[in-house]
Amino acid sequence: MAQEHQEYIQQKVNPILENLVTQLLLERPEQLAPFMIKWLSQNSKTPAAAALTEGVNVLSELKVEMEKLQAEVQGLEQQVACKEEKEETDDEEEEIAPPASYFTTGPRASVSAEAYGQWNPERLFVPPVFAKTEEQKTRLANILKECFLFASIDSHDMAILIDAMQEKVVEQGTRLINQGDDGDCLYVIEEGQMNCFIQSSEGERKVKECVAGDLFGELALLYNCPRAASVEAAQRCVLWELDRESFNQIVKKAAISHREQLEEFLEKVPLLQSMETYERSSLCDALHAVSFNKGEVIVQQGEIGDTFYILEEGTAVVTKVYVAGTPAKEVLRLQHGAYFGELALLNNEPRAASVHAATDCQCYTLSRRTFNRLLGPLQEILQRNAREYH
Repeated sequence: MAQEHQEYIQQKVNPILENLVTQLLLERPEQLAPFMIKWLSQNSKTPAAAALTEGVNVLSELKVEMEKLQAEVQGLEQQVACKEEKEETDDEEEEIAPPASYFTTGPRASVSAEAYGQWNPERLFVPPVFAKTEEQKTRLANILKECFLFASIDSHDMAILIDAMQEKVVEQGTRLINQGDDGDCLYVIEEGQMNCFIQSSEGERKVKECVAGDLFGELALLYNCPRAASVEAAQRCVLWELDRESFNQIVKKAAISHREQLEEFLEKVPLLQSMETYERSSLCDALHAVSFNKGEVIVQQGEIGDTFYILEEGTAVVTKVYVAGTPAKEVLRLQHGAYFGELALLNNEPRAASVHAATDCQCYTLSRRTFNRLLGPLQEILQRNAREYH
Protein backbone atom coordinates (compact mmCIF):
# COMPACT_ATOMS: atom_id res chain seq x y z
CA MET A 1 0.00 0.00 0.00
CA ALA A 2 2.82 2.40 0.88
CA GLN A 3 4.42 1.84 -2.50
CA GLU A 4 1.13 2.56 -4.29
CA HIS A 5 0.77 5.83 -2.38
CA GLN A 6 4.35 6.79 -3.24
CA GLU A 7 3.83 6.05 -6.95
CA TYR A 8 0.53 7.98 -6.98
CA ILE A 9 2.20 11.05 -5.48
CA GLN A 10 5.24 10.91 -7.76
CA GLN A 11 3.44 10.15 -11.01
CA LYS A 12 0.22 12.15 -10.68
CA VAL A 13 0.54 14.77 -7.95
CA ASN A 14 4.14 16.04 -8.14
CA PRO A 15 4.09 17.22 -11.82
CA ILE A 16 1.18 19.63 -11.27
CA LEU A 17 2.46 20.74 -7.84
CA GLU A 18 5.85 21.64 -9.34
CA ASN A 19 4.18 23.80 -12.01
CA LEU A 20 1.91 25.39 -9.40
CA VAL A 21 4.85 26.25 -7.11
CA THR A 22 6.71 27.75 -10.08
CA GLN A 23 3.79 30.12 -10.75
CA LEU A 24 3.53 30.98 -7.06
CA LEU A 25 7.22 31.96 -6.99
CA LEU A 26 6.84 34.04 -10.14
CA GLU A 27 3.69 35.95 -9.13
CA ARG A 28 3.89 35.91 -5.30
CA PRO A 29 0.10 36.42 -4.80
CA GLU A 30 -1.08 37.88 -1.51
CA GLN A 31 -4.03 35.45 -1.33
CA LEU A 32 -2.68 31.95 -1.90
CA ALA A 33 -5.85 29.84 -1.82
CA PRO A 34 -7.87 31.81 -4.47
CA PHE A 35 -4.79 31.94 -6.72
CA MET A 36 -4.22 28.18 -6.48
CA ILE A 37 -7.90 27.36 -7.04
CA LYS A 38 -8.02 29.63 -10.10
CA TRP A 39 -4.76 28.19 -11.48
CA LEU A 40 -5.94 24.61 -11.01
CA SER A 41 -9.24 25.43 -12.71
CA GLN A 42 -7.53 27.06 -15.68
CA ASN A 43 -5.11 24.17 -16.11
CA SER A 44 -7.55 21.35 -15.36
CA LYS A 45 -7.53 20.23 -19.00
CA THR A 46 -3.93 19.03 -18.79
CA PRO A 47 -3.48 15.33 -17.89
CA ALA A 48 -1.52 16.12 -14.73
CA ALA A 49 -4.01 18.69 -13.50
CA ALA A 50 -6.96 16.46 -14.32
CA ALA A 51 -5.51 13.83 -12.05
CA LEU A 52 -5.19 16.37 -9.25
CA THR A 53 -8.64 17.88 -9.65
CA GLU A 54 -10.62 14.60 -9.64
CA GLY A 55 -13.26 14.92 -6.95
CA VAL A 56 -14.08 17.83 -4.68
CA ASN A 57 -11.87 16.87 -1.77
CA VAL A 58 -8.60 15.91 -3.49
CA LEU A 59 -6.41 17.88 -1.12
CA SER A 60 -8.12 16.35 1.90
CA GLU A 61 -7.66 12.88 0.45
CA LEU A 62 -3.99 13.57 -0.16
CA LYS A 63 -3.60 14.66 3.45
CA VAL A 64 -5.20 11.40 4.63
CA GLU A 65 -2.88 9.43 2.35
CA MET A 66 0.15 11.22 3.79
CA GLU A 67 -1.02 10.60 7.36
CA LYS A 68 -1.36 6.88 6.60
CA LEU A 69 2.14 6.85 5.14
CA GLN A 70 3.54 8.60 8.21
CA ALA A 71 1.82 6.06 10.48
CA GLU A 72 3.31 3.19 8.48
CA VAL A 73 6.76 4.76 8.62
CA GLN A 74 6.49 5.18 12.39
CA GLY A 75 5.50 1.52 12.71
CA LEU A 76 8.51 0.47 10.66
CA GLU A 77 10.79 2.65 12.77
CA GLN A 78 9.46 1.00 15.95
CA GLN A 79 10.08 -2.45 14.47
CA VAL A 80 13.61 -1.45 13.53
CA ALA A 81 14.25 -0.08 17.03
CA CYS A 82 13.09 -3.35 18.62
CA LYS A 83 15.25 -5.36 16.27
CA GLU A 84 18.33 -3.29 17.08
CA GLU A 85 17.76 -3.74 20.82
CA LYS A 86 17.68 -7.52 20.36
CA GLU A 87 20.95 -7.45 18.43
CA GLU A 88 23.00 -5.38 20.87
CA THR A 89 25.63 -8.13 21.10
CA ASP A 90 26.27 -7.98 17.38
CA ASP A 91 29.47 -6.03 16.69
CA GLU A 92 28.26 -4.71 13.36
CA GLU A 93 24.97 -2.92 12.88
CA GLU A 94 22.86 -4.30 10.09
CA GLU A 95 22.17 -1.66 7.47
CA ILE A 96 18.48 -1.22 6.65
CA ALA A 97 17.73 -0.88 2.95
CA PRO A 98 15.26 1.73 1.78
CA PRO A 99 11.94 0.55 0.31
CA ALA A 100 11.95 -0.33 -3.39
CA SER A 101 9.78 2.68 -4.20
CA TYR A 102 12.59 4.96 -3.08
CA PHE A 103 14.57 4.16 -6.21
CA THR A 104 12.40 5.80 -8.84
CA THR A 105 12.94 7.72 -12.01
CA GLY A 106 11.07 10.74 -13.30
CA PRO A 107 10.44 14.21 -11.82
CA ARG A 108 12.04 15.38 -8.61
CA ALA A 109 10.06 13.88 -5.72
CA SER A 110 9.33 17.21 -4.02
CA VAL A 111 9.77 20.94 -4.33
CA SER A 112 11.14 21.49 -0.84
CA ALA A 113 14.72 21.50 0.34
CA GLU A 114 16.65 18.23 0.27
CA ALA A 115 16.01 16.03 3.31
CA TYR A 116 18.77 13.98 4.86
CA GLY A 117 18.21 10.81 6.84
CA GLN A 118 18.93 7.10 7.04
CA TRP A 119 18.23 6.51 3.34
CA ASN A 120 19.75 9.77 2.13
CA PRO A 121 22.79 10.51 4.32
CA GLU A 122 24.40 13.93 4.13
CA ARG A 123 27.80 13.52 2.54
CA LEU A 124 30.99 15.31 3.42
CA PHE A 125 31.24 18.24 1.02
CA VAL A 126 34.44 18.47 -0.98
CA PRO A 127 34.29 21.58 -3.19
CA PRO A 128 35.38 21.04 -6.79
CA VAL A 129 38.40 22.90 -8.11
CA PHE A 130 38.62 23.95 -11.75
CA ALA A 131 42.02 25.24 -12.83
CA LYS A 132 42.13 28.96 -13.62
CA THR A 133 44.83 31.50 -14.33
CA GLU A 134 45.31 34.35 -11.87
CA GLU A 135 43.94 36.69 -14.51
CA GLN A 136 40.74 34.58 -14.75
CA LYS A 137 40.39 34.52 -10.96
CA THR A 138 40.71 38.29 -10.80
CA ARG A 139 38.10 38.78 -13.54
CA LEU A 140 35.69 36.37 -11.86
CA ALA A 141 36.20 37.96 -8.44
CA ASN A 142 35.35 41.39 -9.87
CA ILE A 143 32.17 39.99 -11.46
CA LEU A 144 31.02 38.24 -8.27
CA LYS A 145 31.52 41.38 -6.20
CA GLU A 146 28.87 43.06 -8.35
CA CYS A 147 26.33 40.22 -7.91
CA PHE A 148 23.75 40.66 -5.15
CA LEU A 149 23.58 36.92 -4.47
CA PHE A 150 27.22 36.75 -3.36
CA ALA A 151 27.28 39.99 -1.36
CA SER A 152 27.27 38.20 2.02
CA ILE A 153 30.11 35.77 1.19
CA ASP A 154 33.31 36.28 3.19
CA SER A 155 36.78 36.29 1.60
CA HIS A 156 37.59 32.68 2.56
CA ASP A 157 34.38 31.27 1.07
CA MET A 158 34.74 33.56 -1.94
CA ALA A 159 38.07 31.92 -2.79
CA ILE A 160 36.44 28.47 -2.55
CA LEU A 161 33.54 29.70 -4.69
CA ILE A 162 35.84 31.00 -7.42
CA ASP A 163 37.69 27.67 -7.55
CA ALA A 164 34.36 25.79 -7.80
CA MET A 165 33.09 27.75 -10.82
CA GLN A 166 33.63 26.41 -14.32
CA GLU A 167 33.90 28.46 -17.52
CA LYS A 168 31.26 27.73 -20.19
CA VAL A 169 31.04 29.26 -23.66
CA VAL A 170 27.67 29.15 -25.48
CA GLU A 171 26.93 30.23 -29.03
CA GLN A 172 24.10 32.49 -30.20
CA GLY A 173 20.72 30.74 -30.21
CA THR A 174 21.68 28.11 -27.63
CA ARG A 175 18.79 27.45 -25.21
CA LEU A 176 20.68 26.72 -22.00
CA ILE A 177 17.68 26.39 -19.66
CA ASN A 178 14.11 25.23 -20.33
CA GLN A 179 11.20 26.34 -18.16
CA GLY A 180 9.94 23.50 -15.94
CA ASP A 181 13.16 21.48 -15.98
CA ASP A 182 15.01 20.54 -12.81
CA GLY A 183 17.81 22.98 -11.97
CA ASP A 184 21.25 21.74 -11.02
CA CYS A 185 23.37 24.87 -11.53
CA LEU A 186 23.37 28.65 -11.92
CA TYR A 187 25.33 30.88 -14.27
CA VAL A 188 27.10 34.24 -14.02
CA ILE A 189 27.65 36.16 -17.27
CA GLU A 190 31.10 37.52 -18.06
CA GLU A 191 30.48 38.43 -21.70
CA GLY A 192 27.38 38.57 -23.92
CA GLN A 193 23.61 38.63 -23.36
CA MET A 194 21.16 35.91 -22.32
CA ASN A 195 17.39 36.42 -22.72
CA CYS A 196 14.80 34.95 -20.32
CA PHE A 197 11.39 33.77 -21.58
CA ILE A 198 8.23 32.68 -19.74
CA GLN A 199 5.52 30.49 -21.27
CA SER A 200 2.00 31.82 -20.72
CA SER A 201 -1.46 31.29 -22.19
CA GLU A 202 -0.60 33.91 -24.84
CA GLY A 203 2.60 32.10 -25.78
CA GLU A 204 6.24 32.67 -24.89
CA ARG A 205 7.27 36.20 -23.93
CA LYS A 206 10.63 37.73 -23.05
CA VAL A 207 10.72 38.98 -19.46
CA LYS A 208 14.36 39.83 -18.87
CA GLU A 209 17.68 40.52 -20.59
CA CYS A 210 20.75 39.36 -18.66
CA VAL A 211 24.06 41.01 -19.55
CA ALA A 212 27.63 40.96 -18.28
CA GLY A 213 27.66 40.89 -14.47
CA ASP A 214 24.16 39.37 -14.19
CA LEU A 215 23.34 35.86 -13.04
CA PHE A 216 20.48 33.49 -13.88
CA GLY A 217 19.21 30.06 -12.86
CA GLU A 218 19.47 30.85 -9.13
CA LEU A 219 15.74 30.55 -8.29
CA ALA A 220 15.67 26.79 -8.88
CA LEU A 221 18.60 26.39 -6.50
CA LEU A 222 17.37 28.85 -3.87
CA TYR A 223 13.91 27.29 -3.61
CA ASN A 224 14.63 23.78 -4.95
CA CYS A 225 11.92 24.14 -7.58
CA PRO A 226 11.71 23.68 -11.38
CA ARG A 227 13.19 26.29 -13.69
CA ALA A 228 10.98 29.40 -13.61
CA ALA A 229 11.91 30.53 -17.14
CA SER A 230 13.72 29.48 -20.29
CA VAL A 231 17.07 31.15 -21.03
CA GLU A 232 18.61 31.51 -24.49
CA ALA A 233 21.81 33.11 -25.75
CA ALA A 234 21.15 36.32 -27.71
CA GLN A 235 24.79 36.27 -28.82
CA ARG A 236 27.97 34.33 -28.09
CA CYS A 237 28.41 34.34 -24.31
CA VAL A 238 31.11 33.52 -21.80
CA LEU A 239 29.54 32.18 -18.60
CA TRP A 240 30.69 30.83 -15.25
CA GLU A 241 28.76 27.80 -13.99
CA LEU A 242 28.24 26.87 -10.31
CA ASP A 243 26.80 23.45 -9.41
CA ARG A 244 23.92 22.89 -6.96
CA GLU A 245 25.94 21.24 -4.19
CA SER A 246 28.60 23.96 -4.12
CA PHE A 247 25.88 26.60 -4.13
CA ASN A 248 24.02 24.90 -1.25
CA GLN A 249 27.13 24.53 0.87
CA ILE A 250 28.74 27.93 0.24
CA VAL A 251 26.04 30.40 -0.76
CA LYS A 252 22.44 29.31 -0.19
CA LYS A 253 21.73 29.99 3.50
CA ALA A 254 23.15 33.52 3.48
CA ALA A 255 21.70 34.25 0.05
CA ILE A 256 18.14 33.23 0.94
CA SER A 257 18.13 35.37 4.07
CA HIS A 258 19.63 38.35 2.23
CA ARG A 259 17.29 38.09 -0.76
CA GLU A 260 14.12 37.67 1.32
CA GLN A 261 14.97 40.75 3.37
CA LEU A 262 15.59 42.83 0.25
CA GLU A 263 12.46 41.60 -1.56
CA GLU A 264 10.37 42.42 1.52
CA PHE A 265 11.89 45.92 1.58
CA LEU A 266 11.34 46.54 -2.16
CA GLU A 267 7.68 45.48 -1.92
CA LYS A 268 7.14 48.39 0.49
CA VAL A 269 8.82 51.03 -1.70
CA PRO A 270 5.89 52.96 -3.28
CA LEU A 271 7.75 53.61 -6.52
CA LEU A 272 8.28 49.88 -7.14
CA GLN A 273 4.80 48.60 -6.28
CA SER A 274 3.66 48.78 -9.90
CA MET A 275 6.50 46.47 -10.99
CA GLU A 276 5.80 42.79 -11.63
CA THR A 277 7.20 40.28 -9.17
CA TYR A 278 9.73 39.01 -11.70
CA GLU A 279 10.91 42.57 -12.39
CA ARG A 280 11.45 43.21 -8.66
CA SER A 281 13.33 39.92 -8.44
CA SER A 282 15.61 41.13 -11.25
CA LEU A 283 16.09 44.39 -9.38
CA CYS A 284 17.28 42.44 -6.31
CA ASP A 285 20.16 41.01 -8.33
CA ALA A 286 21.28 44.45 -9.50
CA LEU A 287 21.14 46.50 -6.27
CA HIS A 288 24.30 47.15 -4.25
CA ALA A 289 24.33 48.12 -0.59
CA VAL A 290 26.37 51.15 0.51
CA SER A 291 26.66 52.84 3.92
CA PHE A 292 27.14 56.51 4.81
CA ASN A 293 28.09 58.00 8.17
CA LYS A 294 26.18 60.86 9.77
CA GLY A 295 27.11 64.16 8.07
CA GLU A 296 28.63 62.49 5.01
CA VAL A 297 27.74 63.90 1.57
CA ILE A 298 25.97 61.32 -0.58
CA VAL A 299 25.21 63.50 -3.60
CA GLN A 300 26.80 66.87 -4.41
CA GLN A 301 24.91 69.53 -6.35
CA GLY A 302 26.53 70.28 -9.72
CA GLU A 303 28.41 66.99 -10.02
CA ILE A 304 27.84 64.49 -12.82
CA GLY A 305 25.50 61.76 -11.58
CA ASP A 306 25.69 58.09 -12.57
CA THR A 307 23.97 56.48 -9.59
CA PHE A 308 20.38 56.07 -8.36
CA TYR A 309 19.75 55.60 -4.61
CA ILE A 310 17.02 53.96 -2.52
CA LEU A 311 17.22 54.74 1.21
CA GLU A 312 16.78 51.65 3.40
CA GLU A 313 17.79 52.97 6.84
CA GLY A 314 18.36 56.39 8.37
CA THR A 315 17.43 59.95 7.41
CA ALA A 316 18.90 62.00 4.57
CA VAL A 317 18.45 65.74 3.91
CA VAL A 318 18.12 67.29 0.44
CA THR A 319 19.53 70.83 0.16
CA LYS A 320 19.83 73.21 -2.79
CA VAL A 321 21.70 76.41 -3.58
CA TYR A 322 19.37 78.59 -5.64
CA VAL A 323 21.74 81.57 -6.07
CA ALA A 324 25.50 81.16 -6.29
CA GLY A 325 27.25 82.37 -3.14
CA THR A 326 24.18 82.01 -0.91
CA PRO A 327 23.64 79.30 1.74
CA ALA A 328 21.97 76.09 0.73
CA LYS A 329 18.33 75.69 1.74
CA GLU A 330 16.77 72.48 2.97
CA VAL A 331 14.27 71.16 0.42
CA LEU A 332 13.24 67.77 1.72
CA ARG A 333 13.93 65.09 4.34
CA LEU A 334 14.10 61.51 3.12
CA GLN A 335 13.16 58.47 5.19
CA HIS A 336 12.95 54.69 4.80
CA GLY A 337 11.91 53.72 1.24
CA ALA A 338 12.60 57.13 -0.35
CA TYR A 339 14.71 57.41 -3.51
CA PHE A 340 16.92 60.13 -4.98
CA GLY A 341 19.49 60.79 -7.70
CA GLU A 342 17.05 60.02 -10.53
CA LEU A 343 17.01 63.51 -12.10
CA ALA A 344 20.61 63.39 -13.31
CA LEU A 345 19.92 60.01 -14.90
CA LEU A 346 16.56 60.94 -16.44
CA ASN A 347 17.68 64.28 -17.87
CA ASN A 348 21.39 63.52 -18.36
CA GLU A 349 22.24 66.67 -16.40
CA PRO A 350 24.42 67.47 -13.36
CA ARG A 351 23.00 66.87 -9.90
CA ALA A 352 20.23 69.39 -9.21
CA ALA A 353 20.62 69.26 -5.41
CA SER A 354 22.83 67.90 -2.66
CA VAL A 355 21.96 65.04 -0.32
CA HIS A 356 23.77 64.38 2.95
CA ALA A 357 23.23 61.85 5.72
CA ALA A 358 21.43 63.38 8.71
CA THR A 359 22.00 60.06 10.53
CA ASP A 360 23.96 56.94 9.66
CA CYS A 361 22.38 55.71 6.43
CA GLN A 362 22.13 52.46 4.51
CA CYS A 363 21.28 52.76 0.80
CA TYR A 364 20.85 50.51 -2.21
CA THR A 365 22.24 51.81 -5.49
CA LEU A 366 21.81 51.25 -9.22
CA SER A 367 24.25 52.29 -11.93
CA ARG A 368 23.04 54.42 -14.86
CA ARG A 369 23.03 51.43 -17.25
CA THR A 370 21.06 49.21 -14.87
CA PHE A 371 18.70 52.08 -13.96
CA ASN A 372 17.77 52.56 -17.61
CA ARG A 373 17.39 48.82 -18.21
CA LEU A 374 15.30 47.90 -15.15
CA LEU A 375 13.45 51.12 -14.31
CA GLY A 376 12.77 52.29 -17.86
CA PRO A 377 9.03 51.45 -17.56
CA LEU A 378 8.86 53.68 -14.47
CA GLN A 379 10.29 56.80 -16.08
CA GLU A 380 6.90 58.45 -16.44
CA ILE A 381 6.24 58.02 -12.71
CA LEU A 382 9.72 59.30 -11.88
CA GLN A 383 9.27 62.39 -14.08
CA ARG A 384 5.86 63.15 -12.53
CA ASN A 385 7.16 62.78 -8.98
CA ALA A 386 10.17 64.95 -9.81
CA ARG A 387 7.92 67.79 -10.98
CA GLU A 388 5.97 67.60 -7.71
CA TYR A 389 8.80 68.35 -5.29
CA HIS A 390 11.81 69.60 -7.29
